[in-house]
Amino acid sequence: MSNQSRCCPALGAAALAEPQAAELAAMFKALSDPVRLRLLSLIASHPGGQACVCEISPTFDLSQPTISHHLKTLRSAGLLDCERRGTWVYYWVVPAALQQLSSVLHVDALSATGCSS
Repeated sequence: MSNQSRCCPALGAAALAEPQAAELAAMFKALSDPVRLRLLSLIASHPGGQACVCEISPTFDLSQPTISHHLKTLRSAGLLDCERRGTWVYYWVVPAALQQLSSVLHVDALSATGCSS
């Protein structure tokens, strides 16, 4: 196809590498559940940047084991990290993971061009 017959300019950005795409897909999959998205938001906005599971659980109308399962899914996706302190577990958001998600979603509005149909 010649350049004159194209409706849009050629793509300039390179596609994600397969390993990076797989890692990001796991993060987005973890966030596709509304409870997990709310958990991440709650922990990220908590004063001090971390929250104890004892503070998290009462916020949801779910059992402690269900909350723990969702937190484990977020940890497995690399979005949260945690530390046991005595009998309680404290969770915090992994900043690099959020930055990674943000960078793939970033759209430079000045360079974006639409195709006319």
